[in-house]
This record gives sequence, C-alpha cells and structure tokens, in this order.
Amino acid sequence: MVVGSKLPTTPARTRFAPSPTGYLHLGSLRTALFNYLTARATGGQFILRVEDTDKKRTVEDAESRLYQDLKWAGLHWDEGPDIGGPYGPYKQSERTPLYHSHAENLLDSGHAYRCFCTPERLNNLAKERNDLGLPTDYDRMCTNIPKEQADERSTKGELHVVRLKIPDVPPVYNDLVYGPIGQRRKREKFQSLRAEMRPSYEDPVLIKSDGLPTYHLANVVDDHHMGITHVIRAVEWMPSTPKHMVMYKAFNWEPPTFAHVGLLQDDSRQKLSKRDVATDIRGFEKDGFFAEALVNFVALFGWSHRLGDDFINLQDLVKSFDLKFTKGNTITSPYKLFHLQKRYAEKYVREGGKEYESMIDRLHTIVEKYISEHPGTQICPSNELKDRIAALLRLDAANYTKPSQFFERLSQFFCSQPRREWKRHPEDPVLKDSMDIVRNHFRGVSSEKWSEANLKDAFSQMASALKAKWDHDGDLAHDLDPAPVKTRMTIVQHFLRWALFGGRPGPMLMATMDLLGRDVSLQRIEDAAAELNAIVPETEESSAEE
Repeated sequence: MVVGSKLPTTPARTRFAPSPTGYLHLGSLRTALFNYLTARATGGQFILRVEDTDKKRTVEDAESRLYQDLKWAGLHWDEGPDIGGPYGPYKQSERTPLYHSHAENLLDSGHAYRCFCTPERLNNLAKERNDLGLPTDYDRMCTNIPKEQADERSTKGELHVVRLKIPDVPPVYNDLVYGPIGQRRKREKFQSLRAEMRPSYEDPVLIKSDGLPTYHLANVVDDHHMGITHVIRAVEWMPSTPKHMVMYKAFNWEPPTFAHVGLLQDDSRQKLSKRDVATDIRGFEKDGFFAEALVNFVALFGWSHRLGDDFINLQDLVKSFDLKFTKGNTITSPYKLFHLQKRYAEKYVREGGKEYESMIDRLHTIVEKYISEHPGTQICPSNELKDRIAALLRLDAANYTKPSQFFERLSQFFCSQPRREWKRHPEDPVLKDSMDIVRNHFRGVSSEKWSEANLKDAFSQMASALKAKWDHDGDLAHDLDPAPVKTRMTIVQHFLRWALFGGRPGPMLMATMDLLGRDVSLQRIEDAAAELNAIVPETEESSAEE
C-alpha cells in the first residue's frame, strides 16, 4: 500500500542524526537519503547532527567514518559538526547546557520529575513485574518526593535521573505514512489480582545520572532549535514519537512533520542489524560497488515512484522524489543491486569518464595480485594489461557486478590454460571428424590480420566448409542419436567456447579470440582437440549404470 503526500511547497529543513555507536549501514543510509532528497527537492537544507551522548557504546572511529561514507555516497550536508552553521554546535555532547535548561523548564512546569531510585531497585522492580507478565515500566515512586526536597537532594549531588511524566492519553499526531497516531495507555489486566503491585508508567528518562541527555530530550530540543520541518526515520522509532509529542506540547512548540518508513529485512525477513558486517557501507565500497548504484538501490527501499524504470541516479532522484512511501517492511534483495550495478557499469564504460578509469584500476590491481601469486600463468604482457581490461569492459560491461567477480569470470584472458570440464555428449564424433577444418581455417588468419572482423570471415568460411563436408559424407550424425536441440554447427561453437575459456560465459567467440591473440587462441584449440581425442568412449554398460 502506497501512502504519503506531495512535497511541501516551502523549503524543508531535514536532518540525519546518527549515533557513533556503529558504522553507516543500509538502513541509516536510507534514512539519510530520504531526508537529503526532501531537502534538495524543495530547495531546503540538509543538516548532519551527531548524537554522541552514549559514551559507553561509542565506536572510536565511527564519526570520522560517517563523514567519509556519506561523502562517498554523494550526500553532502549544508550544516554539520565539521562545517558549522547558524544553529550549532551540531554534536549533542557540546549542547548539554541547553538540554539541562529545558529539563529544568519541564521540572518547573510539572511535566517532569527527579527520580532517585537506585539501579538495584529498578532492576528488582523490572524482574518482579516481568515474572508476573506485567510491563516493566517505572512505578513513579519518586513522584511522591516534594519538588523542593528533590531539588535540594540534587543540589547536594545525589545521583538521580530526570523523567518525563507521560499523561494517560498522549497527544495525537499525524504520520505521513500511517495517518493519525495516538496511544492510550493500556491498563494492566492482572492489576486487580495483584493489588500490592504499583501501576507502571512509560516515563522515559530525559537526563541520565551522568548529566547527559537521552535521545528523547535531545532530539526534540535540537529539532526545534535547528528549525527542522520534516523527520523521516524508521518505523522502530514510532513508539517513541507520542512521548516526544508530550514534550512539544509541554514546551508549546510546533512539532515537525513525521514519516516513519518500514524496516529493512533480509531474505528470511529478519531485521538487518547495523552491526551486521554485510550491511556496512564501507564494505560495499571495498567490494567495488558504485556509489550511485548503492544509493539508487537504497532509494527503492519503501519509496514508490512511477518512472517506469528503477535505474535512477541521484540527480534524477532529486527531480522525482516525493513523500509517497509504502507501508510495511522492505526485503533488501541483492539481485536488484547486482542489476543496477550492471546498468551503471554499462553507463560508465559508455561515457569513458573517471568511473571507467576507476573500474580499470581496480581490476588491474586484482589481476596483478593474482599473477604475483601464480607465477608462470601470465599470458598478456604487463604493459598491455590495462588495455586488455579496458577492452573486456567494453565487451562485457553488461555482466559487471563487482571487480572480483568480473575477474573470476574472465580470468582466462590474463592467465594460462583454463580448466576444462568436458561433459561428453553423444555428438563427440561430430567434433573429432571436424577438427582439421576448424584448425585450418583459423590457422589461415595471419598475426597481422588477426582481428574480430577477419576472424568472423574465417568462421563463416569454416562453417561453409563443414556444411559441404557433412553434405558430402551424408548424415554423419544419423547413428549418433544427437541431442534434439543441438545442430552440428552449435556443437562446434560449444567446443570452441570450451577450448578458449573452459566453456564458461564470456564475450562473443570471435571477440574472445581477437583479445587472446593468435598464438594463445590456436594453442588452446590444439590442446582442447588433444583432450577431446583422449576421452575414452563410454560403453553401453557404463551408460546404463549412469
């Protein structure tokens, strides 16, 4: 189901506010991209804000990696920790006084209270309630402490947290994806049976005992003071939004427009984790995926378009983007990414720009590494490697997924004899009887004339000669029970593909021979013919056993 709306008619201010507790992954890139597109499509601003208040789980290089990965993906921000802006600082750890000031306002207005409960008490309370099958929220014991007494204990340095007091009926808000959202607190069905248990309340912590804010307070305060108009984030944050709306109402602030998009799942419908290496954006870059292909891939996660083609670069995404999202979670199939990767490879090879040069350099590194690890296998002079790589890309870019796979597919163009696994067909005698004609026609092309065009002529002449031989000899294959879908010429073509590069997929035959060169091509045909002659014919008994 597709829901949502058109873009606003005024410039939108959006933000991406990651925590440096992990690296940029597919889900966070999707969040950044949707917010980026909303800002760019409306002529607004895209803000980068780092929510670095969870010091215990902070990964040392996560923040620097964040900047690098976003820039690699082409998502450049207008304001942020590294470039500043009119609403800075843009790191939460540097905005602590602002959060304390607003927490005090909530305490003074009665929308928040200080909680002095020890971790031990909270753990015991949670365990006791969990054992009874009840919610493990807080019981509001500390709301009985008079404010003056709580303030005095705080002034004396007693450890405590500040909690938001959630009303029974939080304010309703309109989500662009899910419509009106409200949350009436559920009464506990076992409460009457357990009268000694205190009611529980979803009162989130706003200021932790170390003085740092939680996500709940910081993101509301920051979004307001930074003028954020639209917040697009994963649906997992939807349960927190009513709590945030309580604060917007308490502060008498206009909340931003919210859109919660579905979670990303793998093929088994399990949520993708940001700690899953397979989703780390740096991993995609190292594997040789194109930034444009990955961004294009991520843009399709829950966004609905009517362009008729999923091949959409970043510039076209800006032109076409709207706020129409699909309800529900999204399966992240790698096949779509491979499809887009091939499309971009064709585009880059056709354009011949820096991306094409980068493809050549990546493959050149892989080829040189393989050759160094397998001495004596090289069939192409080192000074010609890049030219051969470039030629292969021009021929076979439609099958380019990533550099390592492309090399594996076409390694026979750089290394010695390919490994052949010939599965004997009943038509083998057709080949053995035709080898002299096949060899002689290609031998007749000199080194000076060895080109795809001349090889096509030689192949055509070879085909005519074979047909004449078969017509003269009569129905050679009559007693051989040929496979019904094979022609004798097809058998010869299959043999050549097997001879030249082990029968694996690759460019067209004559283009392959042109690239391999005369000496290598003829030697591989000779070697394959010798292997074919060495095959021991199957007996009827062995065939029956199979």
